[in-house]
Amino acid sequence: MDQEKIATARPYAEAILSRANETDTLDRWSETLSLLSNIMQSPEITNLITNPKLSTEQIQTALIEIGDGYLNEEGQNLLKILVHNQRLFVLPEIFNIYEQLKRELRGTLRVQVSSPYDLDTTQQQALAEALKRRLQRDIEIQVNQDPDLIGGVLIHAGDLVIDGSVRGQLQRMANQLRF
Repeated sequence: MDQEKIATARPYAEAILSRANETDTLDRWSETLSLLSNIMQSPEITNLITNPKLSTEQIQTALIEIGDGYLNEEGQNLLKILVHNQRLFVLPEIFNIYEQLKRELRGTLRVQVSSPYDLDTTQQQALAEALKRRLQRDIEIQVNQDPDLIGGVLIHAGDLVIDGSVRGQLQRMANQLRF
C-alpha cells in the first residue's frame, strides 16, 4: 500500500473501529467497508467521481443509490464525509486498516500460509491450533497456493516467518555449503 494513502486512511479506520466497537457493529462495518471498497475499484465509479461536471452532492447521491439497501445511515454518512473531503480513493486502505485493527482488538492474528497444494479444512485447523499454541493468539489462516515451493509450507504471521518449505530447506543447505 502507498504510505500516503495509509496515512490518510488510518484516522478514518480508527474512528470507524471506535464507533463500531462502542455500538457492537464490528462485523456490520466490515461488510459496509468491504462493499464500499469493492465499489471504489470499479472503473465506472472512478469515472463518476472524477467527472468535473458533477457536484459533490451529485456524487454523494449516486454512490448512496448504488449502495441502496446495503448502507445504513452511518455508512451513508461515511460516504458523504469521504466525498466532501475528497477521500473516496482511500476506501480500500480504510477497509484493510479497519480489518487489521479489528483483528488486533479481538486478539486475532492473520496468518498467510503458502503451500504447493491446497490445504484441506483438517490441515488448516491443525495448523491454526499449532500456531495458536505457539503465538498465544487466535489465528485466522489465509492459504495461497505456490507450486514453486515443491513441498512443505511457508508461513507469514505478522513479522514472523516460518519457512518449512522444501525450497527453503534447500536454500539453507546451499548457504551452509558455501560457508
